Amino acid sequence: MSAPAQPQSQPQVDSVLDQAARENFPVAPRFLPEAWRDGLMAVYGYARLVDDIGDGDLAPGGGDARALGVAPEHAEDRLALLDALESDLHRVFRVAGTPGHGRPDASGPGHPLLAALVPVVARHGLTEQPFHALIEANRQDQRVTRYATWEDLLGYCELSANPVGRLVLAVTGTTSPERVRRSDAICTALQIVEHLQDVAEDRARDRVYLPAEDMARFHVREADLDAPTASASLRALVAWETERARVLLDEGAPLVRSVPGRLRLLLAGFVGGGRAAADAIAAAGFDVLAGPPRAGRLTRLRQTGAALR
Repeated sequence: MSAPAQPQSQPQVDSVLDQAARENFPVAPRFLPEAWRDGLMAVYGYARLVDDIGDGDLAPGGGDARALGVAPEHAEDRLALLDALESDLHRVFRVAGTPGHGRPDASGPGHPLLAALVPVVARHGLTEQPFHALIEANRQDQRVTRYATWEDLLGYCELSANPVGRLVLAVTGTTSPERVRRSDAICTALQIVEHLQDVAEDRARDRVYLPAEDMARFHVREADLDAPTASASLRALVAWETERARVLLDEGAPLVRSVPGRLRLLLAGFVGGGRAAADAIAAAGFDVLAGPPRAGRLTRLRQTGAALR
């Protein structure tokens, strides 16, 4: 019998879910019903895994690759990992649609973060499309590293951000066309704000999420993103994009009042978290190169309260 794998080579489950506490928005707070919390954490774990594959941020040791059935020689191949993840996703929906889906099944998903989705998909009747869109977003990240226009960037957010909000509505049983439209606006805004916070980090990955047409308008060159602090032109550009994100948050904010009970508080946390992050960027003088501006807990709570009102 072979020796058991060392802990650092195991699939990253705890480390992925621990990142939930560092997001700009609440993921699955304790005031929600248990079934919702379990569902939202499973969805978050999947989304985090997809992003970590696309960004090359998986834990060392190859545990995730092995769990996905990827050969060791391809453990660093992001597209191969995404293909394997997609195969595991298909298994999730196949197993979720069979009796006794909660029992271990040899034909089921091999990665524990996907296995955790099986009962959630079955309980809430989730569809595959939003999960697939997140994979497509990360495939796009491997071949598209610049966006010419604001509309192009919004198209990327349609794959990378909006599916998460749609899954939140599905898990909580509150989907409607108008709520989806409002949710999309909030999720796109959250993605834009995160891109603004992480300009320097994304530049180090050779990715630029500032639209090229806007960079030209504000006379910002890509080389300006390599400086230790932002120039006046870059600050003006970041201020422009931050305001665009605020407009989207305002467009989506009526979603909060359209839902009942504790879900209203969760969605207010999404809107408040986005507004607080935008406030943090403004408080830094729109200098996103000196370090990613992050909002404090008090600011997030204050903005959440404002979203509720």
